Amino acid sequence: MTKQEILKTIFEEKVVAVVRVEEPEKLKKVIQAIYNGGVKIIEITMTVPNAISMIEKMSAEFGNKVLIGVGSVTDKQTAADAISAGANYVVSPVTKKEVVETVLKLDKPVMPGAFTPTEALNAFEMGADIVKIFPADVLGMNFFKGVLAPMPQLKLMPTGGVSLTNAGEWLKAGACAVGVGTALLDKAAIKNENYDLLTANAKTIIETIKTYEANK
Repeated sequence: MTKQEILKTIFEEKVVAVVRVEEPEKLKKVIQAIYNGGVKIIEITMTVPNAISMIEKMSAEFGNKVLIGVGSVTDKQTAADAISAGANYVVSPVTKKEVVETVLKLDKPVMPGAFTPTEALNAFEMGADIVKIFPADVLGMNFFKGVLAPMPQLKLMPTGGVSLTNAGEWLKAGACAVGVGTALLDKAAIKNENYDLLTANAKTIIETIKTYEANK
């Protein structure tokens, strides 16, 4: 997929599942479970053991069915290695010039993290395709409305504070997509291999997004 095709998919699907699992052997079943519920964009974080090799394996396993990216990236080598392994986009909790520049050179979408209006604009001016607002639960939805009023050119995505039922409210506040982790990927369910619950969670958040789309 081209960079523009990847971004188009993210803007259309609107839900990015932030996957952090302690047992990488469960990753395939976790991804399959939320895919079965309608979530097709998967961010495998670098906190997952053997994350790079898992990105390579999952990319080969799921092909074009899911859009796999990498998260929690804080250095340029990791960004490059993840893209080489098959990551379609790179997400970071912070904004580092070396990461942004590396991803742009490799022609993939980059989503650095920001917490203030100044940081968000700086990330955008560096070339960020989407600015990840993190942790978004600290700032709230009114922050999105406030920042986007004078800077509507920004594409903002909250991570932290997104639930299965409030995703549409974040979009209404101006988010271009939402990053959702623990609300979707229940740790106890993963530990107990209750994959049906993950599928049900995915269906709930997708239904929330559809309701927002129908009423906007």
